[in-house]
Amino acid sequence: MTFDPMTIRSLFPALNQRINNRPVCLFDGPGGSQVPQSVLNAMSHYLGHFNSNLGGVFFSSIETSTLMATARHAAQTLVNAPSINNMIFGANMTTLTFQLSRAISRDWQKGDEVIVTALDHYSNVSSWQQAAEDKGATVHQVRINQTTCDLDYEHFNALLTPRTKLVAVTYASNVTGSLIDVQRIITAAHAVGAKVYVDAVHYAPHRLIDVQALDCDFLVCSAYKFFGPHLGIAYIAPQWIQSLRPYKVEPAPNNGPARFETGTQNFESLAGFIAAVDYLAAYSRTLDTQALSLRQHLSRSFDAYQTYEQTLSHYFINKLHRYNNVQLFGLPHEQHRTPTFAIRINGIQPADVAIALGKQNICVWHGHFYAQGLCEQLNLIDNGGVIRIGCMHYNTFNEIDTLFEALNCYLTLK
Repeated sequence: MTFDPMTIRSLFPALNQRINNRPVCLFDGPGGSQVPQSVLNAMSHYLGHFNSNLGGVFFSSIETSTLMATARHAAQTLVNAPSINNMIFGANMTTLTFQLSRAISRDWQKGDEVIVTALDHYSNVSSWQQAAEDKGATVHQVRINQTTCDLDYEHFNALLTPRTKLVAVTYASNVTGSLIDVQRIITAAHAVGAKVYVDAVHYAPHRLIDVQALDCDFLVCSAYKFFGPHLGIAYIAPQWIQSLRPYKVEPAPNNGPARFETGTQNFESLAGFIAAVDYLAAYSRTLDTQALSLRQHLSRSFDAYQTYEQTLSHYFINKLHRYNNVQLFGLPHEQHRTPTFAIRINGIQPADVAIALGKQNICVWHGHFYAQGLCEQLNLIDNGGVIRIGCMHYNTFNEIDTLFEALNCYLTLK
């Protein structure tokens, strides 16, 4: 059965609206995806019928406790964690990372070292820089390979020493879409006794995560990037879930994942998150009547999403190659990347292009997207950054055609 994006699109209210009597083309997915109606329904239903806190003996609190357990199971299944107790929730990935950095760095000392990368969103850089500064540790930053916009792995190897306490690395660039060989990073880091903290925010909508196969120590992602609400999700490996000492309110639980979750959780977002994971698995359920597990349905669905997104990437890049006044940053083919493209048109500021497209309801981003190291190394940080065009599995070839028709006034054929 061939993947049909039109069937998928019918599930998303935002994709079928008209603004100023014109359709919309949403290429802004890397900044936050749209959500299916099922996610909206789940959030509204919980908030309208069961809004309560944990720990009560009445129906709505009991329902909330069940919701919390179901959300942990959904998170465990999504990333293939060993247990629901390895999964924690928070406001967003950035907040979770700053919070976890406090606990992870508690025992760092002067002379310890931390490695971050120039490819990362700075939520996975600034948090570790500030934690290291507090402890007198030294931070090293891995350069990028400017041709591929991948990491310079040889530079990483040169920075890695027995003094390295932690390596923070992205799974995929939120600007160029480049997929990173995180397994290589983890294997090398563990060989010197360093922990690895993986930012999977951009990776999660496009590829299925398996933390056990990776053997990472920590992994974080955000539900609003994979068709859910604003919610941060973190995986903590079994050896750290109890041994780390998080900053918490004294009477809060001392055991399990709740010891990391400060304050009242966003239960309506947890309801939406559960629905988003169900949505991600739903495509597989349309293929046949096999009695498969949620993880198996997720795997089959992601295989279909990945295959389709690669055809979108191939189509986009082939069209882009027709022009001689546009630069693509990153891989010039559909392999080893997500369908996220960073471009600049010679002599034109990215903001001007984004504004012109926005007036036509074609939504793209412009700027540096908090990937400060990448844009500094490419000499883009003070030059307007790039135009970022991101496809999700709900985007279509026709939308790409519409985009290029709108860009024709800026582009010059070879």
